[in-house]
Amino acid sequence: MNFVGWIFLGVVAVLVLWAISVYNGLVVRRNRYRNAYAQIDVQLKRRHDLIPNMVETARGYMRHERETLDAVVQARNAASGAAQIAAVSPGTEDAMHGVEKAEVHLSGALGRFLAVAEAYPDLKANETMKALQEELTSTENRVAFARQAYNDSVMEYNTRCESFPDNVFAAFFKFTPAQLLQSTEAPAERTAPQVSF
Repeated sequence: MNFVGWIFLGVVAVLVLWAISVYNGLVVRRNRYRNAYAQIDVQLKRRHDLIPNMVETARGYMRHERETLDAVVQARNAASGAAQIAAVSPGTEDAMHGVEKAEVHLSGALGRFLAVAEAYPDLKANETMKALQEELTSTENRVAFARQAYNDSVMEYNTRCESFPDNVFAAFFKFTPAQLLQSTEAPAERTAPQVSF
């Protein structure tokens, strides 16, 4: 083999190693956003598991609020189902929109439930209910942090998929863009409080 043949072979080897590096980088970033969604899923499951305990604790005090309690349970079941679907295919547009919609509905139902619970002094004083509300608040914060980590991972992955020359490999190997998880709060929770003097 002559000198030109060795140079050609060296260039081909470098290109192959570079292609492997690009492909592996895309795989790593895809796995990161999937893992980040798994962390959201853990926190959402924790949230969904707390809700039946809160409802059961309140049921004895809120006998006349059956509709509110049922709405919370139904919203929790819908959110749990949406989370299970999304866990199978995190990052897909339908899955993320399903989670967003179900979690916003659940947040709204929980907000109404907690507002009604304020009218029951005995329930507000119940230690179990206090502990569950604190746990729910802590879980809501964890969901927000996990959502931020997921969205950061999705942004990094999508940027790689859209940047040249990685986009060529992403298209060839069918790396599709991932969907951000916009929000899991009810619209009322996202608005800034009005302060007036």
